[in-house]
Amino acid sequence: MLEKGRKFYLEVDKKGMRQYVVEQADDGRIVLLACGPEAAEPAEAPQGPETPEIQQTPDSPQAPERPAASSAAAAHTATLAEYARKWLDFIRYQVKESTYIKYWNLLYSYIIPELGGIRWDVLNRETIELFCGRMRSAGGRKQSGLSAKTVADTMSVLRRIFGYAADHGAAMPCNIASITVKKEPKEMKVLTRKEQDKLYRYLRTHPTDRSLGILICMFTGLRLGEICALKWEDISFSENMIYVHRTMQRIQTKDDPGRKTKIVVTPPKSGSSVRKIPIPRELTRILFSGREKRKGYVLTGREDAYVEPRAMERHFAKVLEQAGIGKINFHALRHTFATRCVEMDFDIKSLSEILGHANVNITLNRYVHPTMELKRRNMQKLSMLLAVGW
Repeated sequence: MLEKGRKFYLEVDKKGMRQYVVEQADDGRIVLLACGPEAAEPAEAPQGPETPEIQQTPDSPQAPERPAASSAAAAHTATLAEYARKWLDFIRYQVKESTYIKYWNLLYSYIIPELGGIRWDVLNRETIELFCGRMRSAGGRKQSGLSAKTVADTMSVLRRIFGYAADHGAAMPCNIASITVKKEPKEMKVLTRKEQDKLYRYLRTHPTDRSLGILICMFTGLRLGEICALKWEDISFSENMIYVHRTMQRIQTKDDPGRKTKIVVTPPKSGSSVRKIPIPRELTRILFSGREKRKGYVLTGREDAYVEPRAMERHFAKVLEQAGIGKINFHALRHTFATRCVEMDFDIKSLSEILGHANVNITLNRYVHPTMELKRRNMQKLSMLLAVGW
């Protein structure tokens, strides 16, 4: 229900089926407050049984003053923005800095501008569904619609806010757990075997620290941030292993007005990403050559200098151009590694751990897409059973 004394505007959709209550803010922006057939009804004080009036006399004890509002009623006057800000403060030091920045951006870019002014007890499922659909179709600065992933991430933050509010005694105004965003699968770019061979020959004939980094990613599946943070001390030649326990990324800064972004080196995004990867024999030989001259970061050979992810992306684009290969992003090296492993009948559990996936299903859903040729080969295996009269 909506409080009295404020200017509300009632809009009805083209079919006259839904009512949307909106309010014009001081800056002229129209803010959605609620939707649904009962959305425009004003809040009324609950009617209880009539109480007979007590006549006070000079000798009568003074009646205790009744509190203006109970704590439960006070909670109902809170807005979504209030719970959202409290939740953000609550989780600030429980998550990685980059994760906090991501949550901050989603909250202040989409959730609070659209839903922040809505009273907690007025929220309903239709309002959230409408918000979700509008973000998908007309969200963003250009109002051209946000990606399915961004909307899904925004809904994930909203569900976390609801969970925080519930943990702190707020009654749930509606259930949004089942509101989902359909994600369209992205085309996964992978180097063909011919392109991979061409890139390998170019990197071997143009040996630099950055070329070595590209080779490592192509034959181990390391992520961009992981190769940027990799140091020579993380490579064990006695065990023939690469230890992955750091990643590098550029993130926004919220507490330093003097700069907008900064580079951070942190543990990988999940526990499963901390891993050790056996090095292929040919790559070991390349790494071992001249290793005594190298120290610090693999991409620079120095302790006091590194190559940040954006610079490595730009370098990779130049390498592709000089090698005569079409444009792909750096992450395609990881996709290429995984695809080649699947083509060679790699054990999926082993591949999943090498890639640092949280579970095997991620590997299966992302990379195991058998070609028609592979299906034919598998079906031909049945011929052996038919040949022996099965």
